[in-house]
Amino acid sequence: MKKVIQLHQTTPEELVNVILLGVKGEIETLKKEFRPKEPEEYLTRSEVSKMLKIDLSTVHHWTKRGKLKPYGLGRRVYYKRSEIEQALIDLSPIH
Repeated sequence: MKKVIQLHQTTPEELVNVILLGVKGEIETLKKEFRPKEPEEYLTRSEVSKMLKIDLSTVHHWTKRGKLKPYGLGRRVYYKRSEIEQALIDLSPIH
């Protein structure tokens, strides 16, 4: 069964205006909520250690244990900033 919409006592101009108002409202909503995708930022081991305020050996151990996921290009090792931030766990307050 098809959905039928009937318009009574509506001029084509009024219909166009109502549609335009609805579309403009949706566009404004999208503008407010739009977040452009930012390019992924890659960090070196020393940048990760400075960011987390830990020793380079800790970065190495966390990588070996799988807590941090390394990415390589040649002999260089990088880490995704987003994954480093996700690796941080939320600590609940101690009562």
